[in-house]
Amino acid sequence: MSHEDTLLKAPGRVLSTLESDGSRRWLFPRLATGKFWHARRWTAYGLIAIFTVIPYIPINAAGDPVVLMDLMHRKLHLFGLTFLPTDTVLLALLMVSFILSIFFVTALLGRVWCGWACPQTVYMEYVFRPIERLFLGRSGVGGAPKKDVAGWRRVAMYVVFAIICVHLANTFLAYFVPFRELHSWITSPPWKHPAGFAIVMVVAGGLMFDFAYWREQMCIIGCPYGRLQSVLLDRNSMIISYDKNRGEPRGKGKRVKLAVLGEEKKSALGDCVDCGLCAAVCPTGIDIRDGLQIECVACAQCIDVCNGVMDKIGLDRGLIRYSSQARMAGDKQRVVRPRVAIYSVILVGLLSLLVVMVVTKKPFDLHVQRNKGMPFVVDPNGLVENTWILKLTNRAEVRQAFSLSIKERNDIRIEQTNDEIVLGPGEVHAEPVRLITPRENYAGGRIQATLVVTGQGGATREKSVLLLGPASEGKHENR
Repeated sequence: MSHEDTLLKAPGRVLSTLESDGSRRWLFPRLATGKFWHARRWTAYGLIAIFTVIPYIPINAAGDPVVLMDLMHRKLHLFGLTFLPTDTVLLALLMVSFILSIFFVTALLGRVWCGWACPQTVYMEYVFRPIERLFLGRSGVGGAPKKDVAGWRRVAMYVVFAIICVHLANTFLAYFVPFRELHSWITSPPWKHPAGFAIVMVVAGGLMFDFAYWREQMCIIGCPYGRLQSVLLDRNSMIISYDKNRGEPRGKGKRVKLAVLGEEKKSALGDCVDCGLCAAVCPTGIDIRDGLQIECVACAQCIDVCNGVMDKIGLDRGLIRYSSQARMAGDKQRVVRPRVAIYSVILVGLLSLLVVMVVTKKPFDLHVQRNKGMPFVVDPNGLVENTWILKLTNRAEVRQAFSLSIKERNDIRIEQTNDEIVLGPGEVHAEPVRLITPRENYAGGRIQATLVVTGQGGATREKSVLLLGPASEGKHENR
């Protein structure tokens, strides 16, 4: 008995991209140009256009683009707003809201993101596959290429792939490097910016590996979203479904209907003609008739091709359609359900809090810290001096001048190292400040005061400071 005979045989294909002998099954899906394919194509081209132009559209007076994750200067520019590393709460709210939005959309619409908007699907199905079909002689129809494809055609195809990947890498880099700086990188020799050039080459290489080799395996194996759908979906979530009650038993042949008790009943065969086209057009290589599978990206190619077959044989469309497990089982579709309601309430609360915090955010940050060393110093004239360090961060996109004062007190004098504090956009400055007041003002050795910093346009921030000093016998009022 051979070693192979002792191994357990899988009842079916373990992965849609894996042959029974463990070798790679290369997928070349056929093309079904139905209404969903056309809708997805226009959606894809629109998303590609948005992705390409967003880094180059200035949105404010400073010329910042709509989206820029400026890692060099540690800033996030998002739709005219600037987030700094100190915006921990805002960034956390933004991230949690984004993740919860994915949960909410998935609970309602299933994997609509995967099939309609994911960059992997958009570029694979509407950029790279059309180019592949063009060079391999399958343009407009898809399917496996002929075995006699000339070698130069494959080489030319990969050259075009590489050019597109370099372009995508530069576009991707534009989300992290200001476009003026990126333009200088592109138009100057690589040795003048080796780090940027290396990043572009690494990203381009990764994209080339993905779209030329890894392909649909990114959705099947690499992306965790497919694995999460089992907990994100429920029986009322929208999925692509095959109507077994209508389609089974499947088979080729003429459909004959018999009248039984006044109702039309199908005899022998269901509506599925077992043509196999739904599996042939699937970009992840599955058969939707086997039920809901993690490989399904809800692209609706099987719907388009099945509707075309139904039209040809004179049967109703919708044998494969967008539906839900509940509806396919004959139960009532429930749009509003506990999971959706909870997601909605939490998401509205988080977004409302985020909006309030963004609207009420000051154009500068203030952090006050007592200077290290002696807590106070008393000079020969009886004046007590407390030293503080003021850390100012200019959050605005314009230069700001700052002034200091003590709220509702005239007996505390402020002395600072710089007569005027002026900060540029995003600039951070630490300013030593001495607060001086006569010794007799202290009662119990301390004074509670409020330091006020006023920025450009009258915006203010207040910080409570505790001045320490020797206890005074002349005054017993705690100020």
